[in-house]
Amino acid sequence: MKSRQMVLRRYPTGMPSAADFDLIEAEVAEPGEGEILVRTIYLSLDPYMRGRMTGLKSYADPAEIGKPVPGEVVGQVVASRAAGYREGEFVTAYSGWQTLARHQVSAAGGPGWASIKKVDPHLAPISTAVGVLGMPGHTAYAGVIGMSDLRPGETLFVSAASGAVGSVVGQIAKIRGARAIGVAGSEEKIAYVTGELGFDGCFNHKGDLAAGFRAHAQKGVDVNFENVGGDVFWACYNAMNLCGRIIVCGGIAGYNGPGPHGPDRTMLLLGGMISKRMKMMGLLVSDWMNLREDFIRDVSGWIRSGDLKYREDIVEGLENTVTAFQGLLQGANFGKLLIRVADDPTR
Repeated sequence: MKSRQMVLRRYPTGMPSAADFDLIEAEVAEPGEGEILVRTIYLSLDPYMRGRMTGLKSYADPAEIGKPVPGEVVGQVVASRAAGYREGEFVTAYSGWQTLARHQVSAAGGPGWASIKKVDPHLAPISTAVGVLGMPGHTAYAGVIGMSDLRPGETLFVSAASGAVGSVVGQIAKIRGARAIGVAGSEEKIAYVTGELGFDGCFNHKGDLAAGFRAHAQKGVDVNFENVGGDVFWACYNAMNLCGRIIVCGGIAGYNGPGPHGPDRTMLLLGGMISKRMKMMGLLVSDWMNLREDFIRDVSGWIRSGDLKYREDIVEGLENTVTAFQGLLQGANFGKLLIRVADDPTR
């Protein structure tokens, strides 16, 4: 058996390019005792993957040169020597950017998203297991429900509002009785966010950010769910209310940069935190696995009731992974970005 793999040739400098990766075929052995063999159907592309390509360890080990880029997939068990797993079942697994992988399942049901988990195809389309009902959706749920202390009538701002995390953040805020505003990168995305998703306001991050906040957050911002960083972060920072809360989920605006640049704004940040008595909190979803059952129950219920909507951007073929990933880092995707590498038997 062979697996097609997109492996890391070198650590990218700036925007990842095709020259940083190799598309190869590798032999895959039959599963050993306690192992399963998983055929990838959907490969999830997420902004955090860029941080894994630096060679530096943070909250997770870096990607290894010559190995498939780390990432979560939805797949189907094609062979099993592990108790409790049968051929034909669907699972999520950290197979990375490849089409076939062996997994030891001793950690199944463990505390982190990296553990193998079964997917119920009757709950929702299996692709949602790495999207609205997977890590991105859980991140949004943990930030709003677990961390934000969001109250009815308050205003929540989220950057990348049409993305896999941001779109869920704003909708949960609405369900909680708050106002939701955001930024997106095109008029089409803005119309989707305010129309289909029901945000109270959305404006283009390429325009006058201060004017956008004056128009859509006339009473200021109570919670900033930060996905982007850069100028968007600072514009929202200036609009924060007394006792505001900043939830730092990501900073995609700086992911391809060599490091901090421009004037040092540390004292501006710290001075405002003091004068407005704000809180700034880092969000890592693996710290919030205690909410997983509540998250699955609530979000799947909101999807069924029509209170929460989602959108997927599906690209065909492993060979298109790098181009799609470049687009993700530039905001080209519309909704949760997935690579389909095999037929989905449930559709």
